[in-house]
Amino acid sequence: MTPTGAETTDEEAPPNTARLLISCPDRRGIVAAVSRFLFEHGANILESDQHSTDPTGGMFYMRMEFALDGLAAGGERLEQAFAATVAEQFAMEWSISYAAVRKRMAILVSREDHCLLDLLWRARNGDLDAQIGLVISNHRDVERDVESFGVPFLHVPVSPATKPAAEAEMREALAGRFDLVVLARYMQVVSGEFLASVGAPLINIHHSFLPAFAGADPYRRASERGVKIIGATAHYVTEELDAGPIIEQDVARVSHRDDVPALVRIGRDIERTVLARAVHRHLADRVLVHENKTVVF
Repeated sequence: MTPTGAETTDEEAPPNTARLLISCPDRRGIVAAVSRFLFEHGANILESDQHSTDPTGGMFYMRMEFALDGLAAGGERLEQAFAATVAEQFAMEWSISYAAVRKRMAILVSREDHCLLDLLWRARNGDLDAQIGLVISNHRDVERDVESFGVPFLHVPVSPATKPAAEAEMREALAGRFDLVVLARYMQVVSGEFLASVGAPLINIHHSFLPAFAGADPYRRASERGVKIIGATAHYVTEELDAGPIIEQDVARVSHRDDVPALVRIGRDIERTVLARAVHRHLADRVLVHENKTVVF
């Protein structure tokens, strides 16, 4: 099935800024080596954050944003020089992303539209630095709304019998085309094969303050338990259901007067803001994964 609609365009980001993400075993001299490298190549450091899990044998994480004239044309040479002179010395896993190259994002959704519409609105208004290139849904409920934003829409119905074929169709539409896939209340469990083949991280919004009430129908179970706080959790998707590294969470107080529909209404606002913050931080290269946790700068 062919997606419908046209891609949106947005104002270009400054062409001379970049973000460097680093993870490596902690040892003395890392910050000095990175700073010296950027200084010697004429860069100006705009922002720097770092974290060590343990200064004596732990892992070191860094995010550094810098400006460099001519970066748009000379990024490849800079990366080659960094790999040879700094990264190899400290056994780094690293990446450089360029502000002028906007990340490509796809969204998966079912019938609930509040998170989807919030992301589309934020992207259109420049609050999310991403190009939303496709929305996939197993229902047609949101099709007109998506197309009103000028974003292509692809309907891929899913049933237990057709799930392998549906995932194959989605993989064909997604693989190699996007830097991030967001599950904005996509009420299907995706397979490990799907996760491995998409070629991009997936962020999910779960309508509970994980690890409480993982899985289906958390608002009903929260009501039955008589909780006084409900929340939402945005996390990276892994094969284990609702157990991936957590990026962002938030909560709201509730009372005995709030029945399940009231919890759902309150929860919608938490879900969309938590998901938007998580997506924004990922797009801004502020999230590094450590084991099954995250370092969020």
